Amino acid sequence: MIISTGTASGKSLAYLVPAVTSALEGGTVLYLTPTKALAADQLRGLRELRITQVRAATFDGDTPFEERAWVRQQANYVLTNPDMLHRALLPQHARWSSFFRRLRIVVVDECHGYRGVFGSHVAQILRRLRRVCSRYGAAPVFVLASATASEPAAFGTRLTGLEMDEVTSDASPKGSTTFALWEPPLTDLRGEGGAPVRRTATAETADLLADLVLAEVRTLAFVRSRRGAETVALTARAKLEDVAFGLPRHFPHLDPRSNPMSPSETLPSPHPEAPAAQEPLGASETLTTRPPSLESPDDLEAVDLPRGPSGSVALADLPSRVAAYRAGYLSEDRRGLERSLRSGELLGLATTNALELGVDVSGLDAVLIAGWPGTRASLWQQAGRAGRSGKDALAVLVARDDPLDTYLVHHPEALFGRPVEAIVLDPDNPYVLGPHLCAAAAEIPLADDDLPLFGPTAHALADDLVEQGMLRRRPTGYFWTRRERATDLADIRGSGGAPVQVVESATGRLLGTVDEPSAHTTVHTGAVYLHQGETFLVELLDLEAGVALVSASEPDYSTFARDVTEISVLSSIRSHQLGTACLTFGEVEVTRQVVSYLKRRVQTGEMLGDEPLDLPPRTLRTRAVWWTLPASEVAALAEDGIDLGGAAHAAEHASIGLLPLFATCDRWDIGGVSTELHADTGLLTVFVYDGHEGGAGFAERGYARATDWLTATREAIASCECERGCPSCIQSPKCGNGNEPLDKAGAIRLLDTLLAPVRVA
Repeated sequence: MIISTGTASGKSLAYLVPAVTSALEGGTVLYLTPTKALAADQLRGLRELRITQVRAATFDGDTPFEERAWVRQQANYVLTNPDMLHRALLPQHARWSSFFRRLRIVVVDECHGYRGVFGSHVAQILRRLRRVCSRYGAAPVFVLASATASEPAAFGTRLTGLEMDEVTSDASPKGSTTFALWEPPLTDLRGEGGAPVRRTATAETADLLADLVLAEVRTLAFVRSRRGAETVALTARAKLEDVAFGLPRHFPHLDPRSNPMSPSETLPSPHPEAPAAQEPLGASETLTTRPPSLESPDDLEAVDLPRGPSGSVALADLPSRVAAYRAGYLSEDRRGLERSLRSGELLGLATTNALELGVDVSGLDAVLIAGWPGTRASLWQQAGRAGRSGKDALAVLVARDDPLDTYLVHHPEALFGRPVEAIVLDPDNPYVLGPHLCAAAAEIPLADDDLPLFGPTAHALADDLVEQGMLRRRPTGYFWTRRERATDLADIRGSGGAPVQVVESATGRLLGTVDEPSAHTTVHTGAVYLHQGETFLVELLDLEAGVALVSASEPDYSTFARDVTEISVLSSIRSHQLGTACLTFGEVEVTRQVVSYLKRRVQTGEMLGDEPLDLPPRTLRTRAVWWTLPASEVAALAEDGIDLGGAAHAAEHASIGLLPLFATCDRWDIGGVSTELHADTGLLTVFVYDGHEGGAGFAERGYARATDWLTATREAIASCECERGCPSCIQSPKCGNGNEPLDKAGAIRLLDTLLAPVRVA
């Protein structure tokens, strides 16, 4: 069954009662979560029950090796993640036989996190789990829980392969949430091609976080990247230090020498020019879409949020009560930050989505979301972290200089009153299924009767694996006979390759890890790397050794990697006419190479330079959606003086930016290529492809929603107030061609042509 209800509605209790009951009756329970943080939080809650017969323990990468034998032999409530299930529990199922034989309940918590390639891998891992359980005579009940899932029963069936009952009614009490859509102002700075530059979302979020902490409002700031989370925390602390030590340049309105104000005072109403609040939608309401002034917290604090008693926090202590939290920290650091947040020792925490899921950090008053988080599901999940225990709350979505963020602050109807997206995953992707068939055969030889469990394509793929020498066919089934571990074939997080270790060159201290593909863009030579508020410059990235050497530094800029892409068509799966154009979904081969990185001033977004890089190209076979215009339409546009290459390039950038509104992805999950004349199509062509081997379902979703998607793309470009194009509409931060050429007006004409109905001869 699947429970799909709102944040803090009691889902944990709904599965905890039967799970604990099963443990008391002699059964075992397996709890799966996408993150270690949530497992640690659930363990804390179980131990607080003080039921001695429930022997709960986590089994993940942070579990000391000396404790793992005890967990395997004694625990009856094991909390782990799909990675450990894939790499440790299932391959060693004989050592876990007592646990699997008594397994009654499998809890799959926060299942909306299982989407795209990662979700497809988890779907196959759960099928392997069902097969192992069957080997030991167990048939556990699967209980799925998610605060936000569209068509939950259908999704649960796709994830587990089992029929699902769903629970969606939610009668839990909730306080109101005031929701603000916040667009940073344009600055006097100019970017590439003279485009206007907005103040960055991270700088704006850091200001808001400092304002709220100063008012003793307990706040969580969600930031898209590890680097961004560190930057927000570092900047907010610096601003609070200025206030604490009598340097009120960041907060002139809070200078105690000129305008004393107690943190406990109720701050003024919204700016008088701000639009009135829109009609409440459920427990939330839209405060405003575009605050006219962003110069003080007076524009934000329209909600009388709880505050501490006046003077209860010394100003000098405030900077130390702001921190950053992200994956990649050592486990003891993460657990310490979680305790400090729960206890109230921390007033402000900047985090990646590592804390998005149901970790109990009750008592938060406000959530800041720096940039669209990728899906409506994630948006409501993050906003739901504030106002727990029935309290009122504030949520602020701070728009980035990005086509999708710009579209949303101008079109709030695209957010409010809309259902969350369908969760996209494709368990039948051969690049996902193949490695798991090998892993399943290594666990228990695959009989013909087992194959339907893994999907309709499993039998044909198993025969292909035999031809490739990966499996051996015997009368009793398929066998894994190679020496290497079969589980190493599947990289379930979709990262590819072993993680790169980030090491401080002067001391040899291990700061953290980065997955190999991300290393090309985050720890390349010359990159700015942030760790727990400390800033480092990458001296050398050695991909062969899997090490990035860094040294402490304090640059006033951040870095953004840029790549170039080539694409070739392998096959067309399906196509149809779209106006006079042809829309196609098919298989492609993509070659990408990081060629340079931009240096951009942190506070202002000012461009400081573009430095070349020499990194190897990466090739993947994936799936794409593309559209072509016939030569007659192209000739008409050219006669009107349209820069065809610039128009197609601009439309490509904007369409990549808008696809996340229609598929559960973000713009870093996808890529694109545009050309006036592509070698394989012979026509003007724009491609948008999945950035994962074998595809992830995103391009297919774009194909299915092409009219809505491209209409929104056209509106996003047309509604931007810039003259010739800017990062809010057609410029891309990862464009390896330096955002040249781009033609904003031409892109609108091109999309108008694409979306026009077929003319009758």
